[in-house]
Amino acid sequence: QAQVVESGGGLVQPGGSLRLSCAASGSVFSILEMGWHRQAPGKQRELVASFSSGGAIYYADSVKGRFTISRDNAKNTVYLQMNSLKPEDTAVYYCEVIIELRRGAQRNYWGQGTQVTVSS
Repeated sequence: QAQVVESGGGLVQPGGSLRLSCAASGSVFSILEMGWHRQAPGKQRELVASFSSGGAIYYADSVKGRFTISRDNAKNTVYLQMNSLKPEDTAVYYCEVIIELRRGAQRNYWGQGTQVTVSS
């Protein structure tokens, strides 16, 4: 079993910055991808950014140029640097870790979520 712990959320004014961290522990010997999703009230969960084990990076159009995803493989940790935050970025941000199991199976693990609120 893997455990995923997120941190770094909080209240910030428009234009401000936050840095989210996601650390995976436990049975995480074959991580395929780590990424960030967000879900605002009344909205569907949205993939914000992801970082695959092969180095492929994805950003949602809404955050390109403002958010940066990075990773520290030695620590099994992924970060999301969020700059120029807007009120529409307000959401619960969830870290997802996709792990490869034997026989080609995959399993995804989710963090508990961290609240990001952008408001003046």
